[in-house]
Amino acid sequence: MTGVAIIGSGPYGLSLAAHLRARGVEFRIFGKPMDTWLTQMPQDMRLKSEGFASSLYDPDDTFPLRSYCRSTGLPYADVGFPIPLATFASYGLEFQRRFVPELEQKLVTSLIPSSAGFEIGLEGGETAAARKVVVAVGISHFQNIPPALSQLPEEFVTHSSRHRTFDQFKGREVVVIGAGASALDVAAALHQAGAAAQVIARDSRIHFHEPPGPIPRPFLDRVQAPMTGLGPGWRSLFCTHAPLVFHKMPQRFRVEVVRRHLGPAAGWFVKEQVAGKVELHTGLKIGSASVQNNRVHLQLNNGDSVPRTVSADHVIAATGYQVDLRRVEFLNSDVWMGIRSVGRAPELSANFESSMPGLYFIGAASANSFGPMMRFAYGARFTSRRLSKHLAR
Repeated sequence: MTGVAIIGSGPYGLSLAAHLRARGVEFRIFGKPMDTWLTQMPQDMRLKSEGFASSLYDPDDTFPLRSYCRSTGLPYADVGFPIPLATFASYGLEFQRRFVPELEQKLVTSLIPSSAGFEIGLEGGETAAARKVVVAVGISHFQNIPPALSQLPEEFVTHSSRHRTFDQFKGREVVVIGAGASALDVAAALHQAGAAAQVIARDSRIHFHEPPGPIPRPFLDRVQAPMTGLGPGWRSLFCTHAPLVFHKMPQRFRVEVVRRHLGPAAGWFVKEQVAGKVELHTGLKIGSASVQNNRVHLQLNNGDSVPRTVSADHVIAATGYQVDLRRVEFLNSDVWMGIRSVGRAPELSANFESSMPGLYFIGAASANSFGPMMRFAYGARFTSRRLSKHLAR
């Protein structure tokens, strides 16, 4: 029996473990470090988050991404330089080696409440026990594929998270569904791999973030739109500086802010990789999808009476993620049915505890409770500080 078990070893799980270790709290942590970043994103992509907002967090802030890049000679800037995914992933692995050496690289297969806390099943048949459990799984559990596509064979339709490289699509026609960063990153990677790619989005236009202006920013710009870890703007400032105030807001308000704030938008640096190279179609919704003669046929609607049909060799759904506890494989039905939820995300206390005593959720699963900051690595600072203090009691 250990005091705390952390399931997941991405930015949130590792940051929390570093804080618990410094506070002398007994814990075990399970998972493959930075696995989502290493296996489920295009290998050549760059982060949308600015450099200063792309760190993991040790208690004394001694090892931000800036320090890692300087020590390894990798290019870096707090603002204005898109951080390569490979840099961020390698930094996360080094953070784990320095601050969480006790990480057990084992997958959790089950989580069962017990009289003393929880029994944790591990791959290979081993079991562990903990009085409290923190679920810090990444977005990989929450892949969202539109219903019209979800019934087609995986040979023809996949989620964007299934692809790290795209050489297998060379010479093939591929449709990418979505309007956000994932969709445009995938489309750019497909074009570079020699595929004929096109993007189909239901939004009326594809949005790209504005490139950063002069540094330092003019005084008036800083007043009108203060810089935050989520980008410039007073709304983002509220989300990053007042997560506990956000937590006290009415549930409907919180869910709507998380849904609408920072909507689909690609990084400014991706625009030149797709402009004039990838067909971009907007204002189209998928009416139906079928496979005929080894090709996917999509019937698209734009509000007119005459639908449009597009066919391709493969469809990649870059349609984001939706938190749904039913998709977390190691949570059996007795667990997720016993947790009060906001939508299908857990309803959490001000200390990240669910309605099942001793069971906590952090990362994307906590966004509806604490705000959109929790969808980004930047939220790990607040989370690890607050939760480690609570668990140390």
